[in-house]
Amino acid sequence: MARGNQRDKAREKNLKDQSGQKKKNTQSGTEFAKTKEQQAAIMRQKQDEGMSRNWSIRLELVKVDMLISFLANAKKQTPAAEGSKK
Repeated sequence: MARGNQRDKAREKNLKDQSGQKKKNTQSGTEFAKTKEQQAAIMRQKQDEGMSRNWSIRLELVKVDMLISFLANAKKQTPAAEGSKK
């Protein structure tokens, strides 16, 4: 009888630990499929937004790169033209 209290305490502790654990899925098959499809649609939308953002950033980088190349070529051509004028 001396261990009765210890067992009760252990049971209470185990029940508390088990209540914090993830429960089994309680949705039916159709509900689960519907939820899964909704989550997939949300993820597809996020991926599309990310891709469009990536493309717009890449386009801006290409524009900047082209501008830098144009300015560098113009700078190279300017001293040559001035040198021939003298």
